[in-house]
Amino acid sequence: MYNKSQIFKATAFALALFTAPAAFAQITTGGNVSAVTTAVPILTVGPDSRAAALGDAGVALSPDANASYWNPAKLGFVQNDLSVAFSYSPWLSNIVDDMSLNYLSGYKRLNETSALSVSLMYFDLGEIQFIDANQNPLQNYNPKEYAVAVSYGQALSEYFSVGVTGRFIHSNLAGDVNVSGSNTESQPGNTAAVDVGVYYNRDLNQNLNLGLAANIANIGGKIAYSENEDKSFLPTNLKVGTALTYNLDAYNTLTLAVDANKLLVPSPGANTDQSVVSGIFSSFADAEGGASEELKEVNISTGLEYWYNELFAARVGYFYENPDKGGRQYFSTGIGIRYQKFGLDGAYLIPGDESNPLADTWRFTLVLNLE
Repeated sequence: MYNKSQIFKATAFALALFTAPAAFAQITTGGNVSAVTTAVPILTVGPDSRAAALGDAGVALSPDANASYWNPAKLGFVQNDLSVAFSYSPWLSNIVDDMSLNYLSGYKRLNETSALSVSLMYFDLGEIQFIDANQNPLQNYNPKEYAVAVSYGQALSEYFSVGVTGRFIHSNLAGDVNVSGSNTESQPGNTAAVDVGVYYNRDLNQNLNLGLAANIANIGGKIAYSENEDKSFLPTNLKVGTALTYNLDAYNTLTLAVDANKLLVPSPGANTDQSVVSGIFSSFADAEGGASEELKEVNISTGLEYWYNELFAARVGYFYENPDKGGRQYFSTGIGIRYQKFGLDGAYLIPGDESNPLADTWRFTLVLNLE
């Protein structure tokens, strides 16, 4: 068991392990990596159980209460008048017992072609004991990060919709603790960002539906944790994907979802002093290894979802990240239940390496749908 003096190292290790691909690959493989790193990487972690069980594929899935996280454009095609969901995940429970990711989201349909959504993501890193350069304890602190977002989606035609999200981000990792031993105290990081998405959904025939989507998330100001620190990019990322749904018969439905995701920030070794907009455009061609390395920066998520009579769902998925860019690779599985207005989803992450700290990661989502 960890005592509180050890939790600082354990929690810092755990946070870097999941949210910083470079740290993950170096620890798990011992190899050299050139992973893209950003501030507030928790923003890229899918918070809900449905998409989590599908390997984090969600940009083109049918819209639900968590649609605004994956793609606000899906709000133009929501079916219920009001839907609310709460998701909870104990975080890295194999290492510490007081970290969690929480997500509250919901939408209200304004008319038949548009909806408004509000969401809150809250990441609790648990209690940490900070120490100075001489290993002397400073004080205990509870780091936390949260993001509050408002989204709007509008269908422009029978098949096509657009959406936008505005987000306020607060990241407080050390409060006013002087962790480094310098004269510079840390401070919370605050910034704002926007998402822009498009969504296309059409029945190809009586039994087959096609969804296509793209979303650019977290286009926003850089963030810093002290006055003298260089500001870091947010995890601006492009996600494109498809979802193909086939009605096997009147009771059974199968959906295949595939997403590709790329961070739109400078690659390792590239100029980090450029603006956010410049960083987005240059991110497609700034990797030192050229086009082959740029392709390595693309993560793939894929999942299969089965529904019986819109009452019970079974899901499996797989997430792949190139070993040179972080090496996060894991299977996922989950189930879903709907009864009248209520729903419950669960997801379980299965890493390829049993010693991986991501092992035994659970997510749970409660859903309330009102007509």
